[in-house]
Amino acid sequence: MASETVNRILSAEAESDRKLREARSRAEEIVRDAERSSSVAVQKKLGDANYEIQKIRAGNEEKLAEYTALAEEKCMKDIENIENMARLNFEKAVGAVIQTFFSRGE
Repeated sequence: MASETVNRILSAEAESDRKLREARSRAEEIVRDAERSSSVAVQKKLGDANYEIQKIRAGNEEKLAEYTALAEEKCMKDIENIENMARLNFEKAVGAVIQTFFSRGE
């Protein structure tokens, strides 16, 4: 009878050890799956963020090209206005010099 009780205790301990090993194994598997899933989720988020960055960069480059073209156009108009004013001032200065020169002679 005692040996039967000992056998049951040993059997119960063996069963307990087996269940603990299975539980540890299952827990490790769950952790690995969670790590894999989170890794995939992180990679997806990084991919999405990278896509958004590329869209923003493209938009910024487009705006920069527009602003650059507008600035160049404004600069060219300003240069043209300055050249016109310089030409008029030059013509007035030449006229004033000529008038002064001929006024002295009279």
